[in-house]
Amino acid sequence: MTPSSAATGVENVLRILEGRWKLVILFHLFGGKVLRFSDLERAIPAISQKMLIQQLRQMEADGIVRRIVHHQVPPKVEYCLTDWGQALCPALDALLKWAAQKEPAEG
Repeated sequence: MTPSSAATGVENVLRILEGRWKLVILFHLFGGKVLRFSDLERAIPAISQKMLIQQLRQMEADGIVRRIVHHQVPPKVEYCLTDWGQALCPALDALLKWAAQKEPAEG
C-alpha cells in the first residue's frame, strides 16, 4: 500500500463514519443488538428524528446497518449491524484506548 492509496482509504473510511451521530448509533448497536427505531430515539435523546433517519439510511446504504421491516400493524422496523458493521467494534475500541493514553495538558 502506498501513502497515496492509504490516504485515499482513510478518506473513504472517514466519509462512511462522518456525521455527529453515526458513532453513537454504532455503539448502541454493538454486540449484536437489534433495536427498534423508537429504542434508538430514546437511547439518543439529543438527536432529532429527521437526523436519526438520515444517519441510519446513510449507514444502511454503506452496508454498516441492516434495516429489518416486519410487515404488521402497526409497522415494526428494527436495526442491527451487518457483520461488516460489527467488525468495526475492535477498531473503535482500539481508538478509545489510544485516546485514553493521552496525558492531560499541563496548565
